[in-house]
Amino acid sequence: MKLLIISLIRLYQKYGPKRLHDACLFEPTCSNYMLLAIEKYGVFKGTLKGLKRILRCHQPNGGVDYP
Repeated sequence: MKLLIISLIRLYQKYGPKRLHDACLFEPTCSNYMLLAIEKYGVFKGTLKGLKRILRCHQPNGGVDYP
């Protein structure tokens, strides 16, 4: 399961819309954050933390935010 989710994130990073990658307000990007969170917390909790981060990805939020 972990490998599948990581593979899907990597596919998004490689082939996803460039404008979404360039518009990210956070450091690290939301997709990199999710990868880090999955490594740190495991698949279930890491994915939930990543999804919460994506929901925060709008003005006036932004800045440095590591899991």
